[in-house]
Amino acid sequence: MKQSIAQGNSYAFAVKILQLARLLRDRHEFELSKQVLRAGTGIGANIEEALAGISRRDFVAKMSIAFKEARETHYWLRLIRDSATVPSEATTPLLHDADELIRILTAIVKTGQEGASETTTHSRLTTQTCKDSHA
Repeated sequence: MKQSIAQGNSYAFAVKILQLARLLRDRHEFELSKQVLRAGTGIGANIEEALAGISRRDFVAKMSIAFKEARETHYWLRLIRDSATVPSEATTPLLHDADELIRILTAIVKTGQEGASETTTHSRLTTQTCKDSHA
């Protein structure tokens, strides 16, 4: 089965986040390590759930959660960078990757929402037409 760009990028990102979390733990930054690890690996987990979604609405909801996790991860990475907790070389590439994931997920969610609103409008029109024809 072919992997989606979001799926592949989020997995590679999660591997890098694991490495950063180890570095943070080595520096006794346990809370930051937990936060960035949870958010950074949550992106791919939610993308995987979205791809197994049972409906378009479910797909969009899970992708929206992945988008929020990407934004949260970006926040933690900026905080780690700006507090000089680790060398900037450890966070700069991850910030770039997080930006890319945010752009990808934004496009996916927007497209999914547009399709969902078209489906909802179509369903309403179909339902209304059926009601009108039976009246």
